[in-house]
Amino acid sequence: MKKSLLIFTVLLFFSCAEKTTEAEDIAAITAIIKEQEKAWSNHDLEGFMQGYWKSEKLTYYSRTKISQGWQTTLDKYKKGYPTPKETGTLSFQLDNITKISDDAYWVMGQYFLIREVGDVTGTFMIVFKKINGEWKIIGDSSC
Repeated sequence: MKKSLLIFTVLLFFSCAEKTTEAEDIAAITAIIKEQEKAWSNHDLEGFMQGYWKSEKLTYYSRTKISQGWQTTLDKYKKGYPTPKETGTLSFQLDNITKISDDAYWVMGQYFLIREVGDVTGTFMIVFKKINGEWKIIGDSSC
């Protein structure tokens, strides 16, 4: 009986601990994106990648190519943006954050990269999923 009560208590705790409102979810996701802007603009690509799911299943789609994996994505960023001249200053405009399910949202927006080597702008759609209590980007499509 004690064992059943303990299991029930633990399950109840975890089910209650995970409940958040949509506004809280959006605020948490927005905070991650703001941290990514800061990290990128400081040429801290590892810091920028903290918003992503550290998994080989992370999917990134850009310029007709699909790549998978957290490390693969980081390596591509390091190769394409080797110095602060290339990373420049990043800002995002969030145009839409939509709840897909209790543990997933998609975010659509625009990015603005101001750099010495030439400015770049484009659009993105990223998918956030709550994994082990943390919001992480599991899919990114940018152009």
